[in-house]
Amino acid sequence: MSALANHAFSKMNGIGNEIVVVDLRDSYAAVSADEARAVAQPSGVPFDQLMVLHRPRLPGTEAFIRIYNSDGSEVGACGNGMRCVVRRLFEQTGQTAVTFETKAGLLNCWQGPSPDLYTVDMGPPKFGWKDIPLAEEFRDTRYIELQIGPIDAPILHSPSVVNMGNPHAIFWVDDVNAYDLEKFGPLLENHPIFPERANITLAHIVDRDHIVMRTWERGAGLTKACGSAACATAVAAARLRRTNRIVTVTLPGGDLAIEWRERDDHVLMTGTATFEYEGRFDPALFASVA
Repeated sequence: MSALANHAFSKMNGIGNEIVVVDLRDSYAAVSADEARAVAQPSGVPFDQLMVLHRPRLPGTEAFIRIYNSDGSEVGACGNGMRCVVRRLFEQTGQTAVTFETKAGLLNCWQGPSPDLYTVDMGPPKFGWKDIPLAEEFRDTRYIELQIGPIDAPILHSPSVVNMGNPHAIFWVDDVNAYDLEKFGPLLENHPIFPERANITLAHIVDRDHIVMRTWERGAGLTKACGSAACATAVAAARLRRTNRIVTVTLPGGDLAIEWRERDDHVLMTGTATFEYEGRFDPALFASVA
């Protein structure tokens, strides 16, 4: 039987990013892609990301966290999900700072400037074409040759690309709502230039301190919020010298404060995390899981 059967979970959201948190630190069990997909089905607990806490592998860390998209694929980073994990942990333990290990590396998290805010150090961005990764060499990843639509009148073109724990492509537009992201998102996510697929963002720079964006999330689809995409977008805009290194990023689900810290190149994301309810997984969800 699945280790998740009848196991406790917390349903939360990070400015609209639907998150399920499961603590497996008292078990040696692992969650399979099939189990993650089983949880995400309509009769289960639909999510954008499933955050699974495992026993710490490194001294000084609170847990090793595996992160699953609703299609069962794993990702290295989820900023909104991390804030949800941090809120639950802080409420349970009284801690105000903690370090987690993820596939993207170590993430330091702490209480934000007010009790309802949480800050995640997402680490440094990566810009090299092999690090993103891309299928072919681009020396300057501030813009790459990629477009949707006719060659002489493309609908979207010349995105910036960044790895922020996972691959991101940011298309700069005048109106993020003027495009059918649900139509173009899957095509761009699975474009051959992205061997590991990519998160696709439409971003509008309002001024040097404010960006508005929407994201098609790799493995999850259209989302109200994507924390790593907000970080990638803020970094890409600053790299183009179109914004400052501290900005407010507005997503459909709400605002995030992003700082690309100059002294160490780390990206700090601050925002809320909302608790919705607790429950236990229905064992019937996993009946067909091998």
